[in-house]
Amino acid sequence: MSEFYNNADLGPANMGQTFTNDLKNYLIQNSNLSVITDNGELQMDGEITDFRLTPIAPVATGDQGQFSNASSTRLTITIKVTYVNTLDETMSFKDKSFSFYQDFTNDQNFTDIEERLTKDIFARLVNDIYNASVANW
Repeated sequence: MSEFYNNADLGPANMGQTFTNDLKNYLIQNSNLSVITDNGELQMDGEITDFRLTPIAPVATGDQGQFSNASSTRLTITIKVTYVNTLDETMSFKDKSFSFYQDFTNDQNFTDIEERLTKDIFARLVNDIYNASVANW
């Protein structure tokens, strides 16, 4: 398995390495596969393509001349994966996107909760990638 690279504009600098380690650990714990760096029967690589904060749940101010604020924000992370099954090419896929999000209220400081939100999103993405690739092996 190759390291997943962080090609997102935002997000922690170590995000690619953290995701790669999370995925490797999940594969080791939930299958009888061994993770190697080269020439495996199953090959996977990819990149983090998006780390985005989007305001949601607008709150009306009652004044048409004033901008509305959002009471919540959504953190979305998207990962693009290429998976090659050398034993059954029909199971392979190229540049498949996986995305998940977590919402949080704006009374929370994003810096304080970023690590937890990212960890929760990564857990879901790892599970989705596993189910789309290795779970049928």
